[in-house]
Amino acid sequence: MSRDEIVAIVDETNRVVGAAPRWKMRAKLLAHRATYILVFNHSGRLFLQKRTKTKDIYPGCFDVAAGGVVLEGETYEESAKRELTEELGISGVELKRHFDFYHQDDRSRVWGRVYSCRYDGEITLQQEEIESGAFLDVRQVLDMSSHEPFTPDGLAVLKRFLSERRGSASQGHRSISS
Repeated sequence: MSRDEIVAIVDETNRVVGAAPRWKMRAKLLAHRATYILVFNHSGRLFLQKRTKTKDIYPGCFDVAAGGVVLEGETYEESAKRELTEELGISGVELKRHFDFYHQDDRSRVWGRVYSCRYDGEITLQQEEIESGAFLDVRQVLDMSSHEPFTPDGLAVLKRFLSERRGSASQGHRSISS
């Protein structure tokens, strides 16, 4: 993460309308794009990471998703692959696209795209951004969220992902995590 990286800026309909340095996007609360990748192992456990205290947004919070801002000229998928490699050292995995959403709070305005993947290999944490991480049962992650600080957008992503997966399962579709 560089405060000077150039981020794609979007309007209320998620159409790219310009670009700005990351620091300016944060300072002016400009709407932007970001990717969210839920990383599951083959046992269905979710990778939970703890953000460093130096992150520019939600420092020290737990996060259920790898990912980050979409840079100028980058597609969501390109961003997701780049972020997954940078943050966790994961590459060459199939990303399954799930849904787009809009999140706004007093710190951020973001159009997000959610992906998931399955991965059982070695994880290499990006020390500047991630303090620690581990695969946990989803129920354990949700229980933790009731008493630990979590990124609000990430938690919303996980809850919607689980809700949509339950909906698919109840309609007779096979329920899988990625």
